[in-house]
Amino acid sequence: MRNYKIEFENRVAFIKSVLCESGAKGIVYGNSGGKDSALVGILCKAACDNTVGIILPCTSRRNYDEDTADAKVVAKKYNIETRTVDLTPVKESELKALDGVATLNAAALSNIAPRLRMLTLYAIAAAENRLVAGTGNRSEAYVGYFTKWGDGAHDFNPIVDLTVTEIYEFLHYLDAPKCVIEKAPSAALFDGQTDETEMGVTYAELDAYLSGKAIEEEKKKIIERMHKASEHKRMGISVYTYK
Repeated sequence: MRNYKIEFENRVAFIKSVLCESGAKGIVYGNSGGKDSALVGILCKAACDNTVGIILPCTSRRNYDEDTADAKVVAKKYNIETRTVDLTPVKESELKALDGVATLNAAALSNIAPRLRMLTLYAIAAAENRLVAGTGNRSEAYVGYFTKWGDGAHDFNPIVDLTVTEIYEFLHYLDAPKCVIEKAPSAALFDGQTDETEMGVTYAELDAYLSGKAIEEEKKKIIERMHKASEHKRMGISVYTYK
């Protein structure tokens, strides 16, 4: 297990250095009420008092109920400023604009909300001279369980090297609210959705694979298939180089 006392100190120092080098006056991040955003919020607030978490509900009932409630619990415990932007009308307007232009499949529909959230965070960041903090972890990055130019976009990410198992260990160390630690992880892309059901593997299995432990062959194949299919998400932008 990592030494989370040292991890906390080092990550807070990292965030302070990023802010200093950028000249930004504060931080903004998406406060989703989930495990990753909770840890990022705690770390950012410790590094910069001028940290604001934006609650960004969009369409799903869980966004408005459980996730919003949990986001506020974390914000209150760690004294993080909170604002809410309701993105459901924005998504509806986007769908209306696309009507007759393209027939959207499930992937296209699911990716709209994460991209609207990132658009919103960057608008606030630009208006208030803030940096956007990323909330993605190592486990989800490996299998591509994030939206390109959505939750995969950020100015810095203080938890990118941590697996989901380590995220939970860190949150326990920080005495984070149980409502965040105990609920099933979900991007809440639609009602009833959970991350593990959608991926087809549990985070325990994924983290075991990443640590070199043996897992069921069927689960191993799912992880390797997802990793290969999502390689484009982890690569830089392809550009033409004049020769």
